[in-house]
Amino acid sequence: MTLTTNFANAPSPDDLKLRANRIRCLAIDMVTRARASHIGSALSAIDILACLYGGVMRADPARPNDPLRDRFILSKGHACVGVYATLADSGFIPLSLLETYGADFSPLMHHISHKVDGVEFSTGSLGHGLPFGVGKAKAARLSGQGWRTYVLLGDGEMAEGSNWEAMMFAAHHKLDNLVAIVDYNNLQSLTTVERTLGLEPLDRKASAFGWTVLDVDGHDHTALVAALSSQTGKPTLIIARTVKGKGVSFMEDQVAWHYKSPTLAERDAAVAGLLHVNEQA
Repeated sequence: MTLTTNFANAPSPDDLKLRANRIRCLAIDMVTRARASHIGSALSAIDILACLYGGVMRADPARPNDPLRDRFILSKGHACVGVYATLADSGFIPLSLLETYGADFSPLMHHISHKVDGVEFSTGSLGHGLPFGVGKAKAARLSGQGWRTYVLLGDGEMAEGSNWEAMMFAAHHKLDNLVAIVDYNNLQSLTTVERTLGLEPLDRKASAFGWTVLDVDGHDHTALVAALSSQTGKPTLIIARTVKGKGVSFMEDQVAWHYKSPTLAERDAAVAGLLHVNEQA
């Protein structure tokens, strides 16, 4: 199958790598300050977010409510620090606001909140983001608008039946302006996805539901940009093969970092490692 893309001004992979690691540093600092969890889930998704906000999506921080903007929905709402950090790095919210994450007075809640500039939809209860995104894509179609909707889901979240109902609807209505991305790190709260409720063969299942399926390395920025900006005439499901805790050696592929919060020493070691990688780039 030949993919077509309208993404003419792609940032370089090196720029996206630098951006992603910068966002990782911000996210790690946030969860450490707040004594919060879910850093592993955020780190696996940050390369995807860096590509989306690095140029794939039409999104202007000066006009966060532009009616022609592309829409991004974080369905795996517990990974919110990745999005908050990305929004700050992109200029949608002040960097200083990240220091308030999790505080009683802060709009930056422990699950993604629509009260934050640049956030379309509050999530936390899994299986709600894709149905909402399907509605957004259908609304764009009915209004004759060309904006696209991107939804980021967790792999464990794909056990929710509401996602499959939404996929049936999207294919039936030929919503080729919809892109769903599964952050497939194969770890959920306490164990592997396969041990909890196996997804495979996810590609064949989604294809049988009438979707175009693209299977990519979720940390390869070139592959991600090509997949995210592709237009195939059908709704698209991107299976992004990722590593939980990506970018921090002692967090990678460790299920404990679904809930564990870094100590100050762990934060400093993680950030130092990421900064070292950026300095070598």
